[in-house]
Amino acid sequence: MRKGGCVSASENRFRELLLRALSGDAPAYHLFLKELCPYLRAYFRRRLGGLPDEIEDLVQEVLLAVHNQRHTYEKSQPLTAWVHAIARHKLVDLLRRRGKREMLNIPLDDETEFFAHSEIDAGDARRDVMKLLDRLPDRQRLPIQHLKLEGMSVEETARLMGMSVSAVKVGVHRGLKMLAELIKDER
Repeated sequence: MRKGGCVSASENRFRELLLRALSGDAPAYHLFLKELCPYLRAYFRRRLGGLPDEIEDLVQEVLLAVHNQRHTYEKSQPLTAWVHAIARHKLVDLLRRRGKREMLNIPLDDETEFFAHSEIDAGDARRDVMKLLDRLPDRQRLPIQHLKLEGMSVEETARLMGMSVSAVKVGVHRGLKMLAELIKDER
């Protein structure tokens, strides 16, 4: 979740919770695992659209691996990169179990070598979007970030933020409207 040189709010939140947990704070650890679940589900949902029954099993496998390997997390490194590596390995393990034919149709990463030349443009665009999003109030910025950038569902976003589903939808609608105005003003 480290993009364009900036650290996301999710990275900061997860890192803080895990560091507290590693220091013996059991409630922080429970919260860390609970808040990580929607992100894992979104990650696997994007990659396993044709295998929806496998998503929850993979989420549980990753949570177990995170628990068993939490002592290997290097505090100086981005936490989300560490979790992503675990999730990716669990996905590869599943695909190996299911057979090579299915591996041909499921993307393992968000980026591929074929499009490496466009990484700079994508990074610039993401930084621009993040700058615009930073100008929005949290009740509008965070739902947009969770839904549109992180791939979470409306229900997952509502639970994560402690908002109603309709409040999340209103926040997204108003936030997108404000973004359109900001873009218009910058032109």
